[in-house]
Amino acid sequence: MSEATETNKTEEREGLGEFYRQTRSELDKTSFPSSDDVSKTVAIVILNVIFFAVFLFLIDHGWTYAIDAFKWAVTKIAG
Repeated sequence: MSEATETNKTEEREGLGEFYRQTRSELDKTSFPSSDDVSKTVAIVILNVIFFAVFLFLIDHGWTYAIDAFKWAVTKIAG
């Protein structure tokens, strides 16, 4: 138990400079997408949003038309 406590104390004493170096080291290991990849991904997202907006608009209007037709038929039958 004392070893774990001593390890935590030494890690706390490393300071801001060591934290910055470790953070910088981890960031150097990461890979970021290229500008071309980001542009293509944004285009795909925008096209999907437009497609689903139109799709849901048509579904919504289709259901509205179907419900109105059903109400019309019920009023004709029920009088």
